[in-house]
Amino acid sequence: MPQTLTNTRPLRVAPLTREAFAPFGEVLEGAGATPLAINAGTTTRFHDLARIEALGSAARVLFNLFDGQAWHSPISLNLLERHPLGSQAFYPVDGARMLIVVAPPGELDERAIRAFISTPEQGVNYAAGTWHHPLLCLERPGRFVVVDRGGSGHNCDEQLLRQPLRVDF
Repeated sequence: MPQTLTNTRPLRVAPLTREAFAPFGEVLEGAGATPLAINAGTTTRFHDLARIEALGSAARVLFNLFDGQAWHSPISLNLLERHPLGSQAFYPVDGARMLIVVAPPGELDERAIRAFISTPEQGVNYAAGTWHHPLLCLERPGRFVVVDRGGSGHNCDEQLLRQPLRVDF
């Protein structure tokens, strides 16, 4: 994917932690969760890791697989999207890492955009209305389980950034 890096504003990237990501949704990971032994002790369950939201009439939860293309540093970002009627969860099934770029719900405030890098054992659940960049797999393609909202109603807004962002990792 061609990238133009001229006239971009740098965006600092931070490690993905539950505390830092809390304004945007939840971090999906087994670390720190309470493990429950189930199925006569043959399986460990990490229960209730995210609040999956499907808002509005005739809403339903979708279970998807996404295959993301590889992105390499530096990256120029030109837009963010949001899903006002439901959350959207991404979890890698093959150890892929993500660059996660988010901004709080409401009118897009470009000064509030944050960036995080996940570990291979982390995913995210974007809260309904949270601005985020589409899937960015770092350095290699990746496959992700994606859980989001289906049903009637407009559930995807895209907004071009006034000034593109440059991310180095």
